[in-house]
Amino acid sequence: MKKIVISIFSIALIASGSWSCKSNSGQDGGSEDSTKVELTDEALLDSVQHRTFNYFWDGAEPTSGLARERYHVDGEYIGTDTPDIVTSGGSGFGIMAVLAGIDRGYVSREDGLKRMDKIVTFLEKADKFHGAFPHWWYGETGKVKPFGTKDNGGDLVETAFLIQGLLAVHQYYVNGSDSEKALAERIDKLWKGVEWDWYRNGQNVLYWHWSPEYAWEMNFPVRGYNECLIMYILAAASPTHGVPAEVYTEGWAEKGAIVSPHTVEGINLNLRYQGTQAGPLFWAHYSFLGLDPNGLQDKYANYFDEMKNYTLVNRAYCIRNPKGYKNYGENSWGLTASYSVKGYAAHSPNENDDHGVISPTAALSSIVYTPKESMQVMRYLYNMKDKTLGKYGFYDAYSETDNWYPKRYLAIDQGPIAVMIENYRTQLLWKLFMSHPDVQKGLNKLGFESPYLK
Repeated sequence: MKKIVISIFSIALIASGSWSCKSNSGQDGGSEDSTKVELTDEALLDSVQHRTFNYFWDGAEPTSGLARERYHVDGEYIGTDTPDIVTSGGSGFGIMAVLAGIDRGYVSREDGLKRMDKIVTFLEKADKFHGAFPHWWYGETGKVKPFGTKDNGGDLVETAFLIQGLLAVHQYYVNGSDSEKALAERIDKLWKGVEWDWYRNGQNVLYWHWSPEYAWEMNFPVRGYNECLIMYILAAASPTHGVPAEVYTEGWAEKGAIVSPHTVEGINLNLRYQGTQAGPLFWAHYSFLGLDPNGLQDKYANYFDEMKNYTLVNRAYCIRNPKGYKNYGENSWGLTASYSVKGYAAHSPNENDDHGVISPTAALSSIVYTPKESMQVMRYLYNMKDKTLGKYGFYDAYSETDNWYPKRYLAIDQGPIAVMIENYRTQLLWKLFMSHPDVQKGLNKLGFESPYLK
């Protein structure tokens, strides 16, 4: 008789009814040899969320407490892209993942507060540019690590992702103990210190970058639709450096030109997506980790309906599989920016941007829009085990066509998985972010409707 070894975690799940045990014949019971143990949906969700949380807890850069830009299990890094580089946007996502972990008891509230204190202390001292954070820092020093030659200053989009997370933390602690309230006050100072209005460059649009050395030479005014909706909402919401509604309506929405009804894969979309009919799936994730799309609308779109259809377009393209890649389909879909067989690539449902690479974050972070379809992918990936799953959750990308399964992680892809799983389970991060009074004022200023608005 074979010996079956079950971990303490597994025993706890069995006791709580989170495992179902069936024999291969489909009958209950049977010998140990024929017993098959399957995770329920809730246990699978918790397992994936907990592992992914650990990327931002155990895997964090130790000095700053922030998320490493990347972590390669194989230990191989290219050039200067080393494990000491921390990312602002990915850390914003990671802060929210950690917050959910604290609330779930993955770590104690006391240890969670210590970690948040470490992060805020780092941010208070780290390089900032008119209050905005750079894309990367060196975690040990807080000095900017250039993302590119001229991209060595403030990155307003990555700043928005980080502030989104910090405002959720603020709301979690603002009515807590004295030490928790004190941390919330320090977060409030960081929030109020971001000079969103500076990044207008004197115009009714927001610019992505500014550098003390190169000024506005990156020349990237941000216009919709992409992942940057949250930046405009926060810019409008700022009580100290806010921008008028015209910056949103004339810049982001281009005086209504953002509306461009069209059909892709037989599915209706209402917005104009930059240079394409439908882009990578992270455009449906990054702004909505804290910003609740349910019931959210303005004169341009109903954002839950739009993002759900946007996700279904991506899935339908993979099922149609026009380039004939191996095992694309209902179990394996999801095209977004990630590692790729051709380096790093922004995969999307467009034949020119489809390299046969599936990125787990794409379908899994879409669980709030497509729960049944996303769970189907999660089970498929879980059953692939060693090829796709490691100590920090699912690896960043894979290609069954090329038999390519790199054991590597990216913070900006791991974060949305854990955050959106929590939002699917309890709406925790949505409730926190949307409860912030400044956020509500910003949404009202821009003419949004939401169940959270008074």
